[in-house]
Amino acid sequence: MEKSPNDNVRPAPASTSLHERAEQNLQIIRELMEGSVSFTGVSGTGYTLAGLSAAVAAWIAARQVEPGRWLLVWMIELALGLLLTFSLTIAKARRQGESLWSTTGKKLLLAFLPPMFVGAVLTVFLALQEATHWLPGIWLSLYGAAVIAAGAHSVPVIPLMGLFFLGLGSSVLLFGLPGDLMLGLGLGGLHVIFGLLIWRNYGG
Repeated sequence: MEKSPNDNVRPAPASTSLHERAEQNLQIIRELMEGSVSFTGVSGTGYTLAGLSAAVAAWIAARQVEPGRWLLVWMIELALGLLLTFSLTIAKARRQGESLWSTTGKKLLLAFLPPMFVGAVLTVFLALQEATHWLPGIWLSLYGAAVIAAGAHSVPVIPLMGLFFLGLGSSVLLFGLPGDLMLGLGLGGLHVIFGLLIWRNYGG
């Protein structure tokens, strides 16, 4: 019995299927490797500059008599600090061939944002209640919690910084330490110290 010419091409679907499975396996491997890598693009320069601006903001805020103006100073500093840290982090990540929107970068952001959202809600609530004296301790504590959570996906020095912030915030809330002074030491001093450590040890 003669073979049909089509008999010679039957293995092609199996070959195509093997190729597709190989591509799928490679994609899975890439995703797993990316998920296990720490995000090293956090900018030490950004933290340092944000710390310097926060120290100035603490000095200005401490001289405000009206709670509304005090809060305005810190809201301006929040916008400036975020602009400095995120823009310089994005730039550093690009230089290192990373991206803030990679799998690891997204994990970092998703860990960082929920505590910050809670802080925003409490800020509005306490401002409406004219109880802004609680805000320094709450800000420092929630920022510390956000940094610790996000730091699990970044370099080891980041969670350590978060612990210091959490300690400062807890001290303000429990022992009534001066809010602006602690904000200056935290958002100013800790950012500068750890920013320089990151700059020196992790490429800027």
